[in-house]
Amino acid sequence: MNADLCRQAAEKVGNPNILINMVSRRVRQLTTGGGGGNRPLVTETATQGAGDIALREVCEEKIGYEMIEDTPAIEPPGRKRKRA
Repeated sequence: MNADLCRQAAEKVGNPNILINMVSRRVRQLTTGGGGGNRPLVTETATQGAGDIALREVCEEKIGYEMIEDTPAIEPPGRKRKRA
């Protein structure tokens, strides 16, 4: 991946963990076959890999994210132990 694109995208997003999640999800969308909705949202992508395309989409604000308010955690049901 292009270091300049990484730096620019990190400035746009702010949180590196969110950036990693955005880029990895978009790369999966771009590389998965089938369906017509997986085309790049930016032009001139002939010499770029899927990671660079995803970073360019973030830099050009073609894709974004929305923070969801914290919701209470759902506790898993208690396990019952078998007695021997």
